[in-house]
Amino acid sequence: MAVYQIRVFAIFYYILGHCVFINNIEATHQLYRNLQSVSSSSSSSNQPYRTAYHFQPPKNWINDPNGPMRYKGLYHLFYQYNPKGSVWGNIVWAHSVSNDLVNWTPLDLAIYPSQPSDINGCWSGSATILPNGKPAILYTGIDSNNQQVQNLALPKNASDPFLSEWVKNPKNPLMAPTTANKINSSLFRDPTTAWLGKDGYYRVLIGNQKETTGRALLYRSKDFVNWVEAKHPLYSAKGTGMWECPDFFPVLSKSMSGIDTSVNGPNVRHVLKVSLGSKLHDYYMIGSYDVKKDKFLPDTGLQSIESVSRYDYGKYYASKTFYDDAKKRRVLLGWVNESSSVADDIKKGWSGIHAIPRAIWLHKSGKQLVQWPVVEIERLRANPISWPIKVLKAGRHLQGTGVTAAQADVEVSFEAKEFEKAEVLENWMDPQVLCSKKGASVKGGLGPFGLLAFASKDLKEYTAVFFRIFKHQHKPLVLFCSDQSRSSLNNINDLTTYGTFLDADPYQKNLSLRSLIDHSVVESFGEGKAVITSRVYRTLAINDEAHLYAFNYGAADVKITRLNAWSMKKAQIN
Repeated sequence: MAVYQIRVFAIFYYILGHCVFINNIEATHQLYRNLQSVSSSSSSSNQPYRTAYHFQPPKNWINDPNGPMRYKGLYHLFYQYNPKGSVWGNIVWAHSVSNDLVNWTPLDLAIYPSQPSDINGCWSGSATILPNGKPAILYTGIDSNNQQVQNLALPKNASDPFLSEWVKNPKNPLMAPTTANKINSSLFRDPTTAWLGKDGYYRVLIGNQKETTGRALLYRSKDFVNWVEAKHPLYSAKGTGMWECPDFFPVLSKSMSGIDTSVNGPNVRHVLKVSLGSKLHDYYMIGSYDVKKDKFLPDTGLQSIESVSRYDYGKYYASKTFYDDAKKRRVLLGWVNESSSVADDIKKGWSGIHAIPRAIWLHKSGKQLVQWPVVEIERLRANPISWPIKVLKAGRHLQGTGVTAAQADVEVSFEAKEFEKAEVLENWMDPQVLCSKKGASVKGGLGPFGLLAFASKDLKEYTAVFFRIFKHQHKPLVLFCSDQSRSSLNNINDLTTYGTFLDADPYQKNLSLRSLIDHSVVESFGEGKAVITSRVYRTLAINDEAHLYAFNYGAADVKITRLNAWSMKKAQIN
């Protein structure tokens, strides 16, 4: 359950008229409770920012994806939802199903407060497919004493492919803070998918914080009901704060295929991902799992957080993966939170979407994961346009015509040659800061070049996704940015610029970019190695007034070796 820290500034702004910083989690909860049932007065016909093919409910608040799985031929997605309003509160597990991870049908609420162990909220958790083929859900409940505890729910009828009814275990809670285990009852949440060891014991992780140390607490069980805390966490790191929504899964070192969460052995590495409440980003570590000691040994630990990879360098949080046994892949889902104000969320009647599901696998270098939108999203492509090879002159931009610019999928590759014109970066700098200082409007040597999405005709508004090539220590260094500084004339919105350095060698290979553009979101994939998701609320570039450009504002020419774009059809979602 990952939301209250993300939106605290906006809520203070709405209630008090100015921003106040606060670290007190319980106080933040109280603020949300003041707003949790506020409804929208907006008409559904005036919704220019609602997405066409990203997952979101018809109205109200949504955050973390929960318990994703494939069962009896259907994909199941549960998610944190407020059925009463467009701000966080009244949290339940809503439920939708799909044949293809693109089109979704809503079902009745799956898990909602009904026991003393969850009477104050049903927070995030995960699904596990047991050896008998039946699913089990572990989730965090907020009990009658406002403690965070872990509960179990099983399907009432396992032969029902829709899993439309869930029954809670009468022994709930199965894991709880006690005087003996000295666990803070407000920092104990978000169980992972469980995995089964060769010793016959299930293992599950719970996110936790002790003093300043973030921890992935490990619990074991023989029967999935009686759980015992291990003597030590699977992994911990001082100074990292609360670990929300942990995820732990294996990846193959020599294949793009996914594997079941319980698989281990030769050519298998493990990934531990945590959502850091202090940073509001999802970080993942690749390493080894010592099954004898039940310890995770990362190649790079969270103590060196600047060197730890993120799933996404924009707005993306509380992610979760599952193994898709039909297509032998691991699929990643994540929550994309807002850049609009709480007041605007209430006015429009909804808040939050989910990113397009991504297939993920270990890069052949073994140093990072590769992410790519699931192939099923390509079924929505229509009216393709394709450019011949074009030289994009320095200081120029070219309009992409024939594509619905507010609802598109764009793939483009750039070839750079004049490396002698690349700017020299003498000292290493935080890439997000560098993207802010050298945004799309700042002319450079080799770059910036990329796409202007959601651009108004006069270019007063645009969201620029681009590359800029530097020389650093006599080697090329590729900066990958999403510049939102001019994305809206509404300055109340979050106009943060995002960025990262991209592990790519433009001497050897063209730089590729894919952007999924959908009314208020731009998901951009740089080489599949880095992803930046932006939320954009324009005032001018809305619907038919939105335009798409390829641009090059550097001093050197670049060549567009490939540009394919499609207008995207609307998915059937909820």
